[in-house]
Amino acid sequence: MLDTPRFTEITPTADIRASRHGSRAKCLQRLVRMDLPVPQTVALPFDTVRDIAEGRMPDLSMLISLFDVQPLLLSVRSSSATSDWGGPGAVLNIGMNDEAHAWLSNTLGHDVADKLYLRFIRSYAIEVMRLDEEPFIDAKTPEDARATFEEEMDEPFPQNIADQLDAVLRSMSRAWEGTSARLLRQAQGAPIDAGLGLVVQKMAQGMGPGQSGSGVVQFVSPATGEPQVTGRYLGQAMGRDALRNRDKALYLTHDDRGPSLQDQLPEIYAELLRVGDACRHRLREEMQVEFTIDQGRLHVLDAVRCPRQARASVAIAAALARDGIIPRSEALLRIAPNVLSRLLHRQIDADAPRSVLTRGVAASPGAASGRIVFDSAAAQAALSRDEPCILIRRETSPDDVRGMHAADGVLTERGGATSHAAVIARGLGLPCVTGATGLSVSHRHKTVRLPSGRLLSEGDVITIDGSSGEVLDGAVPTQEPMLDGAFRDVMTWSDDVRDIGVRANADTIADATLARTFGVDGIGLCRTEHMFFDPVRLTVMREMIFAEGPEDRAAALERLLPMQRDDFTELFDIMSGLPVCIRLLDPPLHEFLPSEGEGERALAAALDKPLSEVKARVKALQEYNPMLGMRGVRLGIAMPEIYEMQARAIFEATVAALRAGADVRPEIMIPLVTARREVELVKRRIDAIASAVQAETGTEFTYRLGVMVETPRAALRAGEISETAAFLSFGTNDLTQMTYGLSRDDAGRFMSTYVNEGVYPEDPFQTLDVDGVGELLLLGAARGRQARPDVTLALCGEHGGNPESVSFCRLAGFDYVSCSPFRVPVAKLAAAQSTILSNQAAK
Repeated sequence: MLDTPRFTEITPTADIRASRHGSRAKCLQRLVRMDLPVPQTVALPFDTVRDIAEGRMPDLSMLISLFDVQPLLLSVRSSSATSDWGGPGAVLNIGMNDEAHAWLSNTLGHDVADKLYLRFIRSYAIEVMRLDEEPFIDAKTPEDARATFEEEMDEPFPQNIADQLDAVLRSMSRAWEGTSARLLRQAQGAPIDAGLGLVVQKMAQGMGPGQSGSGVVQFVSPATGEPQVTGRYLGQAMGRDALRNRDKALYLTHDDRGPSLQDQLPEIYAELLRVGDACRHRLREEMQVEFTIDQGRLHVLDAVRCPRQARASVAIAAALARDGIIPRSEALLRIAPNVLSRLLHRQIDADAPRSVLTRGVAASPGAASGRIVFDSAAAQAALSRDEPCILIRRETSPDDVRGMHAADGVLTERGGATSHAAVIARGLGLPCVTGATGLSVSHRHKTVRLPSGRLLSEGDVITIDGSSGEVLDGAVPTQEPMLDGAFRDVMTWSDDVRDIGVRANADTIADATLARTFGVDGIGLCRTEHMFFDPVRLTVMREMIFAEGPEDRAAALERLLPMQRDDFTELFDIMSGLPVCIRLLDPPLHEFLPSEGEGERALAAALDKPLSEVKARVKALQEYNPMLGMRGVRLGIAMPEIYEMQARAIFEATVAALRAGADVRPEIMIPLVTARREVELVKRRIDAIASAVQAETGTEFTYRLGVMVETPRAALRAGEISETAAFLSFGTNDLTQMTYGLSRDDAGRFMSTYVNEGVYPEDPFQTLDVDGVGELLLLGAARGRQARPDVTLALCGEHGGNPESVSFCRLAGFDYVSCSPFRVPVAKLAAAQSTILSNQAAK
């Protein structure tokens, strides 16, 4: 087997590979093959760069001899396998010395030569030799800079190009192996042993007499992805740094901002347009092109994937597919699923100044500014004044749902990615930051103390960024969401490809309407408890809780029934033709009662009961561990009239919707099941209610009854449970809590330490734990299907919108995942990508 050459000149036929020489080297070869005017370039492969880092330098005299121009000036740029992995910055004008300075003085003038030499000495000293920048700031001439270098280094400034190139290559190769660089690229998905290539290129100065200069151009807007020529051009430039001088640079296109390259050099401008079009079609990507113009001749120095924001990345991929440049499947694979979530919400303007007050968990994407409020009443008052507000709580409870509906964003002192605040906020499409570091909330004084010690009071303005977890001072400019044609194309193409269903978790009419807009396959989880937090309904619900016995409880439930029936009727109408899975009441009853003195007094007045009786009842319902207490199916068995009321509301709504012409497909889900007998007890009562409603109305209907698998025991006993259940829907929020023995509301306090110390690879409440929780899913799915081959398998926890979880469920043979409405586009794209990759692997 032949050894890999230590360096290779880039020609149309040279053996240049991205896996060996990096993406920049391969791109330059493609530009050469396109007959673009690329300066002579030599590529150093990964192995050679590793050797250089370890002190084994290739034969530089042989490398330099490949270039035949005098005086020879070179540049060195990094070339990693993927541009996102970065690399050391470029070093330009290697070979600049006294002899080159004299030659340039004669040809270009003394001032130009001085500036070029001074710039190189500074760059070489600071970026290559790692000398302090400060001593070189005052150097005004090459002589000053050289004297400073010699004083700092105690040796002459190198005059030999081989010595300069040697130092540059060593510096760049060792920088790649540094700890910071390694951590940064690993954060972008690079493997530990990722290699770096280097490209050595002849400088095309763009400094000769006549029309000469350098610039950067791209052909689409970095914000929107729409066709737009943007960039800068600077005549008589001295490298990339000169492009930062906005006062002297020309715009590329003609407009009212000032002189442009299009006006002054129309032929070159037209040639650049042809370069951009060639890159788009041959490289199948929108590129940013770095160029120089030397005495009226264009030179293309480099072309990289143009920078782009979230909206632009979707628009570019879709446009390339619509134009037939790439297949639709490739367009889908080019878009990171989580990028879509940024299109659905307001985002912080990338160019806006920001002052970070603290950081927390990015619990629900989007950005919002508003005045601070500390309770639901204040949030609702702000809404009535049409005044944006941010609701701040230590942690939220069901009592805060009304305030969350009224607020523009939510910030909590405690909690994590699957805390109450996070789950509700994602369902509402509300920006949310939870578990904010160093935050101390005082509801009594209506103040919040920041980590810096600064105190904020009610009415102060802040901005939260639920996409990054940042809490910012004041009102920061934002960009509006954009659901344009490109977004709709991506959704349509995803639907055409994916082979796993995507449903929405929807508790309200607004949720269902939004979910239908996103083209869901149904509702996978409707949490009925959220329907009770309307003030009127909450009072009736509390009357039911305070009832002395089954008869009084049934009387209160009789008042709730038409409210629930109306909700379900409208839900069935909106989701006509699609399944609607309704979970029966799950939380413990104490969550519907007030937890503070003022709320207890208001409840006593509303129920016309003594305050002492209210306090006693609230205390009696308190549990040591409510997550594992009287909730879910236990509530339905201990107080069967609750589930009977809900079942009747569902079936009467089914009849009403059917009579109105809707195609109704109801599903009823029993929460927190641990045993088959629980399902049998509830199923018997629900079947009886269904028969009664059909007899009373004379209308036939069908429904499906299943269980929510949230406990490890339910997963392990899924075989026998599935014998009486049409579907098993795995609720991974509680299943993760019970498998780990962690509270999702408190885990945020130590989870980052656990992840940093390698105890867990990721926060299991954000990324499905495929080794532990995932094994329970696989066991439950296998045992359920073995006992009942036609059982429907689903995942309806917050993990349902996580791309990795979607892929896991698809490979495990699940029928669908269900997630918050605003996560549906992410899940659909992730499902399509998983399908495409599986099909490619099978070929």
